[in-house]
Amino acid sequence: MPAARRPTQTAPYRCTECGWTTLKWAGRCGECQQWGTVVEAAEQTGILRSITPVAPGAGRTAQPITRIDTADAPRRTSGVSEFDRVLGGGLVPGAAILLSGEPGVGKSTLLLEVAARSAHAGRRVLYASAEESTAQVRLRAERTGALHDELYLASETDLATILGHVDEVAPELLIVDSVQTVSSALSEGMAGHPSQVREVAATLIRVAKDRGIPTIIVGHVTKDGSIAGPRILEHLVDVVCQFEGDRQTSLRFVRALKNRFGPTDEVGCFDMTGAGIAEVPDPSALFLGHGSTEPGTCVSIALEGRRALPVEVQALTIDSKSGNPRRIVNGVDAARVATVLAVLEKRMKIKTSDQDVYVSTVGGVRFAEPAADLAIALAVASAVEGWTIPRHIAAVGELSLAGEVRPVTQATQRRSEGARLGYRDVIDHRSGSLGGAVSDVRARAKGRPGEDIPDF
Repeated sequence: MPAARRPTQTAPYRCTECGWTTLKWAGRCGECQQWGTVVEAAEQTGILRSITPVAPGAGRTAQPITRIDTADAPRRTSGVSEFDRVLGGGLVPGAAILLSGEPGVGKSTLLLEVAARSAHAGRRVLYASAEESTAQVRLRAERTGALHDELYLASETDLATILGHVDEVAPELLIVDSVQTVSSALSEGMAGHPSQVREVAATLIRVAKDRGIPTIIVGHVTKDGSIAGPRILEHLVDVVCQFEGDRQTSLRFVRALKNRFGPTDEVGCFDMTGAGIAEVPDPSALFLGHGSTEPGTCVSIALEGRRALPVEVQALTIDSKSGNPRRIVNGVDAARVATVLAVLEKRMKIKTSDQDVYVSTVGGVRFAEPAADLAIALAVASAVEGWTIPRHIAAVGELSLAGEVRPVTQATQRRSEGARLGYRDVIDHRSGSLGGAVSDVRARAKGRPGEDIPDF
């Protein structure tokens, strides 16, 4: 008699992110390493369900793409030109925009400014805050001058109630702050659970598409800087924006990580002030020193999205009092500085192994791209040997271990932007080597001592 076949044991737990299954519950998925995504899987009944085709309604039939009319989806300005730059020209009706950033960086302040500017333009705005009371938002609006009768506030954590406010107010712009603090009765779990975040986001996006309401959703971030919640959240929305900034400085950047309606290499610049957030349309002079020319300073041209910004790199060297010289950096990559110091000592015979070296950028800007190598090398070399680099010279280039100056991305744009800002001489890969770059700096510096900073 043949042995009876053992029934197949199905895994009762499943990851909502990647579909990984396990026999026992785990707090962390063993496949995608996400926390809190392993939930109890529904039992398979073996019943096969079929879907009956449904004829599309009037106006929803498929048609050739060349016949699609885009006149019904014009862009409308948000009132904040720097935010419009990142979005690709403005708000598209029905667009779902996700704005994320570190706590306290100024997300709510920026969106309140966007709401106020849109209201001043005659568009009704609904600002639904699930983290603050209406009184708290009103106090911040008074401080930043964001009061307007067309700006409606609601403090709700229930998704159904927020949708009720949408029906009553009929806004032309909806802002929800934030998706991790709103819950839906149609999904299990508390607010912020992956299933809740997915349900809330999907519902808001569906309402935005059906009614043509641009919707901006605020998202929290985790310790490593990624957006909290299921990865599908970033796939559902049309635009993903990251709000960045150092708490030690007032400068803030908004950059697009995903944009279905425009480029993803645009950056918006803002300045956090006591009266709110202010646009910085031309941040060229923010990262430059304004004193006299001293040894150890060199200007480079950094790229933030499509913007070319002059950044001053400063270096200071002193004799070390210990057997292990210090290497202190701020705003630049420590590994790249160590590499540049090794190349200087090996290829140029500029000894720094017995000196403490300090390298920093002006204004607290982060300049970690390879294009900073040549400016760091020239700044350190001038600090050690005591010669100065005139203000009209900028340096852009990647430094190889052989001492070669290599070209960087968008070198032509950097040179043209440097010329527009007043840097007549740009030292780059055309010098060939680090020694050639030093010679070019010294040659071009003759007869032009003590020049002032270019005007912006």
